[in-house]
Amino acid sequence: MNILKDSFGRTFPYIRMSITDVCNFKCGYCLPNGYQIDRSDSRKFLHLDEIKRLAKCFSELGVRKIRITGGEPTVRKDFYEIIRILKIESGIKNVVITTNGYHLDRKAKFLANTGLNGINISIDSLNRETFKNITGHDRLPEILQGIKNLQDFGFENIKINGVLLNEINSTKKDFDEWSNFIQNNKIDFRYIELMQTGDNLEYFKKYHIPSKVFKNYLDENKWIYQTFGKDAGPSLNYINPEYKGKFGIIAPYSKDFCKSCNRLRITSRGDLRLCLFGNTGISVRHLLQNDNQLSELKDLILKQMQFKKESHYLELGKTGSTKNLSKTGG
Repeated sequence: MNILKDSFGRTFPYIRMSITDVCNFKCGYCLPNGYQIDRSDSRKFLHLDEIKRLAKCFSELGVRKIRITGGEPTVRKDFYEIIRILKIESGIKNVVITTNGYHLDRKAKFLANTGLNGINISIDSLNRETFKNITGHDRLPEILQGIKNLQDFGFENIKINGVLLNEINSTKKDFDEWSNFIQNNKIDFRYIELMQTGDNLEYFKKYHIPSKVFKNYLDENKWIYQTFGKDAGPSLNYINPEYKGKFGIIAPYSKDFCKSCNRLRITSRGDLRLCLFGNTGISVRHLLQNDNQLSELKDLILKQMQFKKESHYLELGKTGSTKNLSKTGG
């Protein structure tokens, strides 16, 4: 079987697939003015049959994990049908989603019943006012209730992501709040270093802080670094025997961040992106129109692997064609 492998010897068992650019939050680091229709691209979002063909193709290329992203993926009316198709008809073993948790208290039962293997929820702060200021929504209580509901329905693989923002959620008090949260809660919390995109330079300059500030906190509090599996994401994970949950750091500006890259991206309109911050990408949508194009689709994707670069070069200020994170699934 052919597998996805680049010229640097890295293999890619993990796909991040965006199904929409639309998001109903207004996070300062991504969509501070809310979602705006991109008039320059009139293509519709991938439809069910295209998603199914893509997933089947990737399954036959050795992909074991697909993460459904957006925008906010749950805004699609056929969201649950997409999950059902991926879980039952695609051959992909591990299907997970990333969500902002909008109405999670109401959606928890439906999500638990889909057979999803995991859910990542974006929560930048456990302080209600801070959360509201970052996202433009006073929804922290309903999201936390949604997490509890998920757990009550037996859903176990829950992770929370927060973007680390200087002087907003980067103090010892913030870290202690998360520490208290995961002490008796089997939930992993990861801080993501704020990344510069094509349209957030001023925000980035104002709020970027190296993830080392959180790593120092972990070191001081006796957290132990843990290695991760082949289809895991880029998080550096830390465990403490006295805690049910784990901590993690996603540090795209660290020296060797790209050496462990194991994932490719599909945009919501059917473009294969080799890197979140690269300029290299190609539409594969013309090969998603009927089932007998599978072989040709696989050949195209395999040929694209030679163009995967060694690094995203974010540390040099290169943001590639990524205007904002909602465009390529974050």
